[in-house]
Amino acid sequence: MITRRRFAVSAGLAAAAAVSAPAVLRAAPPSAETLAAAFARIERESGGRLGVAVRDTGAGLRAGHREDERFPLCSTFKLVAAAAVLARVDAGRERLDRRVAIPRDGLVTYSPVTERHAGEEMTLEALCEAAMVLSDNTAGNLLLEAIGGPAGLTDFARSLGDPVTRLDRIEPFLNESAPGDPRDTTSPAAMLETVRRLALGDALAAGSREKLVAWMVGNRTGDARLRAGVPAGWRVGDKTGTGDRGTANDVGVIWPPGRPPVVVAVYLTETEAAPAVRNGAHAAVARAVVAALGT
Repeated sequence: MITRRRFAVSAGLAAAAAVSAPAVLRAAPPSAETLAAAFARIERESGGRLGVAVRDTGAGLRAGHREDERFPLCSTFKLVAAAAVLARVDAGRERLDRRVAIPRDGLVTYSPVTERHAGEEMTLEALCEAAMVLSDNTAGNLLLEAIGGPAGLTDFARSLGDPVTRLDRIEPFLNESAPGDPRDTTSPAAMLETVRRLALGDALAAGSREKLVAWMVGNRTGDARLRAGVPAGWRVGDKTGTGDRGTANDVGVIWPPGRPPVVVAVYLTETEAAPAVRNGAHAAVARAVVAALGT
């Protein structure tokens, strides 16, 4: 399909074109196949199973690799949970200033914010921010309580038109990431569309959408993943997830200067590679996407 935007010509295409020595090299049309091949190479280098879905909202290009396979959600569920809270606020069923008790016996591993408030209270908005910006696990569980538990998150995903994403357990059990287990999973393609609807579409009221995007942009856990492959000065909003069996995920939106945003969902699992290698796979995906944009 011919679009208004075109990808930069690859070195291989340039070399092939040079055989006929044209006066001017024209940019190649968008090629989902070229990106898919790059993602397959990154998967081989990671030693695991990599799922990627990319959508350029300006050109309309979609590309992916294993984009319809199931992968463990891990903490990427927190983006959907925070959005579900905001949707309840939009509907008049919830208040962000509602105070929520932080029980000491409810603390779970990796709770850098809520552990400082054990035995006290936090607002629901502060819990959303803790879950989104620092991936606080206890905060994530408390968001689930506010929306009806894992089943409530699954129902919210269905209301967005996402037939794939499902949550069955809470932190930390949802991070088990057992191969072939459909519990607590999504597909890159499904999550991409869910993120697009929430961050760029009209699934949330304007104010709630802006708040969700602000939390995504403020995320502090993703510097070594997608953000590491994006040029300085580009705006990025994301939510990471990390679990057992080498699982490392990152989903979000990239705003190239002067261009419509690009939505990306990357899921990596079943690898024994070191964390730096896993993070590097995400950065490599981002670099491939940036190169394809031709900016």
